Amino acid sequence: MAGRTGFRAVAGGSAMRHGQHASAADLLTDDHREYLHKTYRQLHQHPELSMQEHRTADLVAADLAAFGIETIRCGGTGVVGVLRNGDGPTVAFRADIDGLPIAEDTGLPYASTAVGTLPDGTAVPVMHGCGHDAHAASLLTAARILADATDDWSGTVVLIFQPGEETAAGAAAMVDDGLWNKAPRPEVVYGQHVLPGLAGTVSYTHGHPMTQADSWKVTLHGKQAHGSQPQDSTDPIVLGAAIITRVQTIVSREVDPRRAAVVTVGTFHGGLKENIIPDRAELTLNVRTFDEAVREQVLSALRRIISAEAAASGAPEPEIEVLSTFPPNHNDPAATDALGEALRGEFGDDLVEGSPVMASEDFGLLATAIGVPSVYWFFGAFTPETLGSAAVPVNHSPRFAPALEPTLSTGTRSALTAILSRVGHHA
Repeated sequence: MAGRTGFRAVAGGSAMRHGQHASAADLLTDDHREYLHKTYRQLHQHPELSMQEHRTADLVAADLAAFGIETIRCGGTGVVGVLRNGDGPTVAFRADIDGLPIAEDTGLPYASTAVGTLPDGTAVPVMHGCGHDAHAASLLTAARILADATDDWSGTVVLIFQPGEETAAGAAAMVDDGLWNKAPRPEVVYGQHVLPGLAGTVSYTHGHPMTQADSWKVTLHGKQAHGSQPQDSTDPIVLGAAIITRVQTIVSREVDPRRAAVVTVGTFHGGLKENIIPDRAELTLNVRTFDEAVREQVLSALRRIISAEAAASGAPEPEIEVLSTFPPNHNDPAATDALGEALRGEFGDDLVEGSPVMASEDFGLLATAIGVPSVYWFFGAFTPETLGSAAVPVNHSPRFAPALEPTLSTGTRSALTAILSRVGHHA
């Protein structure tokens, strides 16, 4: 995640309208808030890498069981809670639980000192640098409140604690492991994400709230030679430099400027010594698009350029490995309108639509796998002073440290509001 998100302040206001559920603000007691903060600190202090969230999954499952909620393990380190409360609609809500390979530099008393191991065996520091601890703590607290307030609603709530969002592996793993055979199928799936906006604010958008994303590793092959004898080489570093420069023209010269796309070369590695022209080099690419047609256009152009530059260099055809693919994330129009009305009822009439962000999520797969609508939105994390500083600690920064309040209460209230807007009412 990167950049500020154009959040605008949301007015307070939680008065219950006639015939509606009690407001989320009224249901969130001091006891619940104490649990929320404690759980957040625990999760923040003990992050785990994608698809390795064993301790986190155990904590989530234990707390759900303590609330009297049925628990299911799914997708390796995923946990699903099923709260059944009589007749009524079935609603699902998802929170992600994985951390990132980042060395935390927040100075918090509960800062992470955890170390994890990447799939290639590399030991790395681990941090909750993208707010997944806030997502999980907010949903766990919402689950506790729903379990405490069963007289106020009826239906079934499916609580999804998903691993591996950062690698786009978790949603697919849960679906492939039979998520919707193990848990009741919902009529809608909700999700939310904390971003560097003003704490206490909520923002939603119609259409695509986030982009699709594709990541590739490209291996370039050449011919090794002494640095003094370039005529005997096929230089993969020069080839890589040509590719890196050329692919930047895809967005600037091939994509309609009215359509959004981003092409990033994130890494470039080649050679071991300054006087040896190597026989191979590697680069990684990341592509972000909202529109499927633009996505196909960009990926096709990438393949064309990579192949053509290799041919121009007299090099063998490069190898392309797909590292990850984040699916589309689309907010259903009717479900989004209904959610917006519910959020305005909870947070006030000043709630406005925000802007899409160029980051990506695998959340959308949970709904598209069974053909039901989904809605995804954002809530802010920082004080005005932090947002006014010269360097705002955005998501994936080692200094990403949301203000506990009103951030966490807002995440809990918005989760509750969404769920209660769909489930039934007890007479």
